[in-house]
Amino acid sequence: VAHPEAAPFDFSQVLRRIEGEDRWRRPNPPFDENAFEKEVLREVQPAIRDPRVEVVVERQIRNVNRSFGALLSGEIAHYYGNAGLPREAVTLRLTGVAGQSLGAFLVDGLNIYLTGVANDYVGKGMHGGRIVIVPGVYQEGASAVGNTCLYGATGGKLFVAGTAGERFAVRNSGALAVVEGTGDHACEYMTGGTVVILGETGINFGAGMTGGAAFVYDRGKNFIDKLNRELVEARRIDVDDDSDGKIYLKKILLSYHNRTRSPKARRLLDHFREELAYFWMVTPKDMKAPLNPKEGD
Repeated sequence: VAHPEAAPFDFSQVLRRIEGEDRWRRPNPPFDENAFEKEVLREVQPAIRDPRVEVVVERQIRNVNRSFGALLSGEIAHYYGNAGLPREAVTLRLTGVAGQSLGAFLVDGLNIYLTGVANDYVGKGMHGGRIVIVPGVYQEGASAVGNTCLYGATGGKLFVAGTAGERFAVRNSGALAVVEGTGDHACEYMTGGTVVILGETGINFGAGMTGGAAFVYDRGKNFIDKLNRELVEARRIDVDDDSDGKIYLKKILLSYHNRTRSPKARRLLDHFREELAYFWMVTPKDMKAPLNPKEGD
């Protein structure tokens, strides 16, 4: 290694030749050539070429269609960077069971509406856009998405008319999400964004959470026993005070109901003053930044 900065290091054990074949012999094609999303990309091209154009694509999706949305997002980012496209530029209406990582690395301008359910890692690393998941047959308390959804998200919105699995919104740093229940370790290592959970959670909620806010509906009055209180605190929202928390939560619920038509959200809104008393607002103990009710839109 001829570079001057490499002079102090001995690379002999790394670069030495050993007996055996060390040349490329045969191709190793990917298991999935992503033909499904490439076909959708061709239909979306008009909106990428001209951001003033709005495109709607309808498809049946299957669980073998993984990371749907990542290719589209990469193509948009290639031309427009972090800015993405205008909010309603591309609408993808899907029906069926989505494979892993639906909406991974999603950017602004992409809106995924799924009538059905999805596997693990929905919204992984999403930067913008919107993912709305509504089961074909709604049943309160039923699962609609898998584990580790919204992992490492930095922006965008995820609305799910059902429950999520374990490790929901881990390392979320900017996304807004609403689900109707989660498994263990929700909001772990969260540093920003907002999560609303309209039902039961698992244990170890908020472990390592240093930013953002979570609203948890605790009708059964057992949430505090599941909260990891090392770095966060949970407090009730005053039903008589027009606080930021109260205004923010109601705006989020309205937006969530408008997108999902969730019967549970409708019930909470119809009896908001009564039901507000069952919500906890979870924030880091040293949180300084105020909530921003405008973000609930």
